[in-house]
Amino acid sequence: MERILCTTYYPNLSGIGLYNIDIERAINIFSDECFFTCTYKNQISSLIIDINTNGEQSLTGNENTLLFTRIFTTFTNLRILNIGPSSICYQHLSFNLSPPTVISSTLLELHVCLSRFHDCLHLLDGRFDQLRIFHVKIAFIELSSLIFNNKGKLSNLRSFTLFCDNTTDGYYQLILPLLHRMSNLEELDLSLLVWTDNTFIDGNNLKFNIIHHMPLLKRFTFNIHSSTHFYNQDNLPSNEYIQETLKNFENKQIISSIDYFHENKYSGMFNSVRRVSLFDERSFEHEFFLRITQSFPFMEKLILINNKRQNNKQFRKSKNINQDLSIIEYPYLIELDLSKAQKDYYEQFLFDIKTCLPNNIRVNMDYRLVKKVTRNFRRPTTRMGLVEGNLNEKEKQLFMKK
Repeated sequence: MERILCTTYYPNLSGIGLYNIDIERAINIFSDECFFTCTYKNQISSLIIDINTNGEQSLTGNENTLLFTRIFTTFTNLRILNIGPSSICYQHLSFNLSPPTVISSTLLELHVCLSRFHDCLHLLDGRFDQLRIFHVKIAFIELSSLIFNNKGKLSNLRSFTLFCDNTTDGYYQLILPLLHRMSNLEELDLSLLVWTDNTFIDGNNLKFNIIHHMPLLKRFTFNIHSSTHFYNQDNLPSNEYIQETLKNFENKQIISSIDYFHENKYSGMFNSVRRVSLFDERSFEHEFFLRITQSFPFMEKLILINNKRQNNKQFRKSKNINQDLSIIEYPYLIELDLSKAQKDYYEQFLFDIKTCLPNNIRVNMDYRLVKKVTRNFRRPTTRMGLVEGNLNEKEKQLFMKK
């Protein structure tokens, strides 16, 4: 690329795409004046950059902040910026607590993959005041103690796309307040997995909480999977009722379905079963594992495959409910496989306030998730002897290099 850009001048060059590039190389490119002369600095209006970490480590907040700063310092007339597309969690950008200080009055369109919701709020704090199109994929939309005061209207924004494939409990507290800042939207696209308190996201909810706040909206595309816990099963909403709430949507092409997963689905006792494999598209809650131990009291091997976060855990956290859960015992378990399970299930089995496991058990785990859950093996409530006993020196050295 050095030879191409430095050999001659390209008067019609207005866009550049950099693919499968590592973060250090990208930062160096935007720091080297040999690549982009003063002419290119004003001439380039479109940039696509796809960061690749080779699956070895997460990008740090400082690296992302530096990259953002260098991009807008290098291209002073940038109108379209696409950082992505990344489908792997550790390739999403995160600014942590040090967002970039860049300001651009020329940027009109931004496509980006972010780690958490507050990273999105950083980018919508007024630094890109002319932004008209914003497409964002966020890995985690979670309630947090961080306080943001950027509540100003995003009056120039005309198109907004939000995608998150992890369950969020922040629909009312985070997503709706952000959408209410976008009163001039003409196009809206939402793809969400939502956990709510004793209600579904139906047509009435969408009309009252979203559509009525956007008088200029022309196109609304949504794929929303909402889950809840109904404690009263006498009057459960039917699929016909959900469809009825959607009947007044203009130019509608809407498909709805509803399914109920009853707490007493698994019952009975199977004394002869020794090996159990669990997979579901729904989350496994603490109460579910309690019923599993009751149904399979002599279970020796348990394989867990589930990438959905525990909804009840998020609900208790959002409501500040410090409920004492009954400790689940697995007296005969000798092998546990969590290698294809989401982080919440590491907490489920490694926290001694939730689960009691035998000392001689063999566990198959993802080291990076173990390190995160145990806070670098210093968390007092985790079974450190169990964790360390299942990691031999070769495994430790291998993962430490990563």
